[in-house]
Amino acid sequence: MTFVTDPKQKEQATDPVAVAIHLRAKAPTDTAAHFAKTDPKIDLAKIPLVKKLLHKRWLQFGLIVPNQIIFWLVIFSGLAGTVSPGLNFATAITWYIWFCVVFVLMVVVGRAWCAMCPFGGFAEWIQRKTFFKRTQSALGLGLKFPERLASYGLLTSVGAFVGLTYIEEFFNIAGPGAPHDTSFMVIGIVASALIVFLVFERRTFCRYLCPLSSLIGTVGAMGSFAGFRTKDRNAYQECSTKSCMRGGEDGFGCPWYTWPGSADSNAYCGLCTECYKACPTDNIGLFVQKPLTSVIAPSRKRMDIAATAAVLLGLVAFQQVNAMGFYAPLDNWLNAHTYFPQYPNPIDYFGLIALLAAVPTLLFKLGSMVFSSGTIRKVPGNFMLRRSEFRNWFVAGMYALVPAIGADYFARQLPKFFKHATRIVPAVAHPFGASANGLYQYHILQDPKIIAVQVGIMVLGTLGSVYAARKIAKTDLVLANPKSVLARSYFILVILAMGIAMTLIYIPMQAAN
Repeated sequence: MTFVTDPKQKEQATDPVAVAIHLRAKAPTDTAAHFAKTDPKIDLAKIPLVKKLLHKRWLQFGLIVPNQIIFWLVIFSGLAGTVSPGLNFATAITWYIWFCVVFVLMVVVGRAWCAMCPFGGFAEWIQRKTFFKRTQSALGLGLKFPERLASYGLLTSVGAFVGLTYIEEFFNIAGPGAPHDTSFMVIGIVASALIVFLVFERRTFCRYLCPLSSLIGTVGAMGSFAGFRTKDRNAYQECSTKSCMRGGEDGFGCPWYTWPGSADSNAYCGLCTECYKACPTDNIGLFVQKPLTSVIAPSRKRMDIAATAAVLLGLVAFQQVNAMGFYAPLDNWLNAHTYFPQYPNPIDYFGLIALLAAVPTLLFKLGSMVFSSGTIRKVPGNFMLRRSEFRNWFVAGMYALVPAIGADYFARQLPKFFKHATRIVPAVAHPFGASANGLYQYHILQDPKIIAVQVGIMVLGTLGSVYAARKIAKTDLVLANPKSVLARSYFILVILAMGIAMTLIYIPMQAAN
């Protein structure tokens, strides 16, 4: 990894989207006014204790170490512990508790998991050749991620997520199946992260290739942490050092390739604190915002995030469908006719994900065709860009669906948590010869109550999506009068219908794992 000092190299170190944003920001406009709608007002860094902690170089190391210890225990337990999944620490902590915790962190904070992730943290320690000290050299090739791939944004990550989920389904890792499979999966993620960190610069793995990055970056838009941003946007444009991106005396350049001066959402802020430490003018703060701000407020909503949301919706809907009684015969029939050994057949796995992702896509396509305006839309940066009506509807619509999608992923994890989370106690006790069998069969909630909680969460997610849709319809749908009222009503009804459908399917699922 190289620390960029030349302005041209600095621009090359970012992905094309970030470069375009940076170049637009150079236009002679009132940047602060331009971003006013997306800028949160509460800066946690003004709190003396928080400010002091954020300047500590060991802060992120301290956040990562506990998770690092847990996941090395997961690897060891899965390989050397009992073969009983319910009594093995690796499976109990990973599949009954960890996933739920990550989803809560996403919805409440955003990329909180990224700040404490043991996978990227371990690889970054090796890449930087230090646990937390500021160094001027790094281990590895330090290559830049191919620009063509970088242009896909979160799509490369969501592709990795869909692929990893297929592997998990095929080997029944999260069933949970054999504990050693959980260990192999964690080892595979750690090894992949380490290889990418040693080949490419900064946190290329975290931004583009980590399977969870797409989910956290999309669903995390609901969170109340806006991330690290400049306090004075106009002053940032005059900054001659850009230490937040190049690196400064006390901090590395942003490992996520994120410009604090042009960020209008929390999608790509990994909360690593490096830009805050590196800024010599104290112009960066850690901001909090109202929930859903990063869903509603961004004026340049991204196509890659919208497409990622569609794929994520297709994937979680597939997981709901495969819990229904009709799915197993379909998968068995396909396996018999394609000579595939077992569930899930790749044809119905990838086919159903695509089909289910296509449902909202086609509804937005219909809206764009019926309510076409043929307009040219002004976008940030004082230039005009012709946008297709479908793109306009699709991007706005998938952003609005994010709360429902986030609620769906969370609700899908609850049966395992409520039925089996207590198994973590006997799993911890088992290696020491102790017994806590009374908790092994104890359920926090029974099926009827689990279904009620799932439906309740989905109702909240649907209401969040309808609220977001109402706001987004006013600002992001470019429509021709007098059809605009009807068009916006159709737009909101599509969001509502999708949310209701995603909610009702939990009733026949009967709290299936």
